[in-house]
Amino acid sequence: MTTTEMQPTGHEIVTAWDRMVAKRRVYTLIGLGILLVALISSMRFADESNAGHFFERLPHLFDFLSWLIPKEWSDVWRALFDIASPNDKGGEEYNFAKGRVYVSGGFYIPEYFELMLTTINIAIVSTIVGFVFAVPMSFLAARNFSPSTPLRLVAKRVMEVLRAFPEIVIAGLFAAVLSIGPVAAIIAVSLHTIGALGKLFYEVVENADMKSDDGLRAVGANWFERVRFAAVPQVLPNFTSYALLRLEINVRTSTIIGAVGGGGIGEELKLSISRGFGAKTVALVLLLFVTIVAVDQFSAWLRRKLVGEHAFLLQH
Repeated sequence: MTTTEMQPTGHEIVTAWDRMVAKRRVYTLIGLGILLVALISSMRFADESNAGHFFERLPHLFDFLSWLIPKEWSDVWRALFDIASPNDKGGEEYNFAKGRVYVSGGFYIPEYFELMLTTINIAIVSTIVGFVFAVPMSFLAARNFSPSTPLRLVAKRVMEVLRAFPEIVIAGLFAAVLSIGPVAAIIAVSLHTIGALGKLFYEVVENADMKSDDGLRAVGANWFERVRFAAVPQVLPNFTSYALLRLEINVRTSTIIGAVGGGGIGEELKLSISRGFGAKTVALVLLLFVTIVAVDQFSAWLRRKLVGEHAFLLQH
């Protein structure tokens, strides 16, 4: 039998491919069926074990949205800029002007803008602290720059522990110890940022070109000189890019942490939703949306300037 006779024909290849695709589709359908059965079973178990009456209340899932629709949409802008509302009867729902933060004379910063600035400050400070600590830890954890294997393993384990717990859990712990406020939020977000950025950074370091490091080793450079002159010039643009990406994440995280006593706009949003203040809730959501979009766009633009447009394109 010749080699040509042993090779499969085009028809046989197509048939084998169709058979493999059909088998994968069957496995996918079986997996989805198992997942659906598990989901329905778990929901029924939860419904029977608790007094929530999940299935009975399912048709009313979005009823709460009707509570948050403002009676007058013009009150959304009044709430956003702390303008007195004609609907104010002395209660907290329409006391927009009461939240003004006066700077000097008649000039004031709207309350929600001041809270948004607090949230952004938490994110910025946390990112800076995380960056400062993640950079040296990444070099200690990188295989090609770590002074010793035990130190490398310790650095990796420390970063794993720091990013293992969600920021909201750490914030709740520190809020109980240090009292409610931005300090607990900064500590929580900073710790998680050290672990998250440290992992990204040491992977960048391990992929650095080692030719310049070999040259410095040949002339007797110490570890700090090798890091400073061989590694940092290569990895700093990617470090900065990852830090900016983390800043985007930290802005959202700082908002969520505010709901557990971390200060900023998240706490006010939680109160507005729980009390059914429609105009205030819509104003807060609108401000959050615009701010996050602006931060994301600015960060993406700056990262493109640092690492180049090619880093954002798919490689084919």
